[in-house]
Amino acid sequence: MNFFERQATARTRARRLIVLFILAVIAVVIAVDAIVMIVFSMFAGNHAEVSGSFADSMAAPSLWVWTGLVVLGVIVLGTAYRTSQLSAGGSAVAQQLGAERVPHDTRDPLRRRLWNVIEEMSIASGVPIPAIYVLEEEHGINAFAAGHTTADAAITVTRGALERLNRSELQGVIGHEFSHILNGDMRVNIRLMGMLFGLLVIGYIGQFVMRGSARGGGRKGGLLVLAGLAVMILGYVGLFLGRLIQAAVSRQCEVVADASAVQFTRDPQGLRGALVKIGALEEGSRLHTAA
Repeated sequence: MNFFERQATARTRARRLIVLFILAVIAVVIAVDAIVMIVFSMFAGNHAEVSGSFADSMAAPSLWVWTGLVVLGVIVLGTAYRTSQLSAGGSAVAQQLGAERVPHDTRDPLRRRLWNVIEEMSIASGVPIPAIYVLEEEHGINAFAAGHTTADAAITVTRGALERLNRSELQGVIGHEFSHILNGDMRVNIRLMGMLFGLLVIGYIGQFVMRGSARGGGRKGGLLVLAGLAVMILGYVGLFLGRLIQAAVSRQCEVVADASAVQFTRDPQGLRGALVKIGALEEGSRLHTAA
């Protein structure tokens, strides 16, 4: 298996998908901008003057620019708000899920083995040892890396992973998570989630305008209802497409992580064995925590 080639291919695909995600956001901004301009032109004159006023509005580049900046500003502010919520660090995420931190001097043999494996993967990947957590109440086989940078990263595994995986399989799973830390997948995912929230805010604004204008009645109220409906639909369609692209980016990151796990451990059978056990286990990789 040429895992370096697989890594390079997956990274290229992920970059293209991220560019596509950004283009989708820009398309939403332009579409909302066009809707606002159409509504503005209709307010500017009566039915007979609509086409002329619309032409005048289209000819006003400053109005296009300001409208676009306002819409883009809403998305940016929504993105920044959500990103700040998700950037508290890997330990904060693990603690929110109810995970327990594993001290270096633990006497639990399974936790001790976990520490040893993480130290080995740290050396193999060149990534500093992250904070280590265990979800004691989770009996499925799962693990995740969280955090914004390598400095605040944390790796969390379930009790089921500790109990059901042998050392080689645990190495494969932990090597997979170290790849996410090394390649900055956590940071990319946080940014994509922030942009998705920004699109969701656009949908919420359209919904708010639609409901508020429905009470006013009249021609102007009807126009605002239609405008709000169109903006809401654009926001939610953009959100749906964004989630599809995010899922595709995530899949490519998983391909890189699988190949990196083989690179770090030099043992493709370890990760394979873990995946086989997850597939055969009734519990699978499901988490039951409310968070």
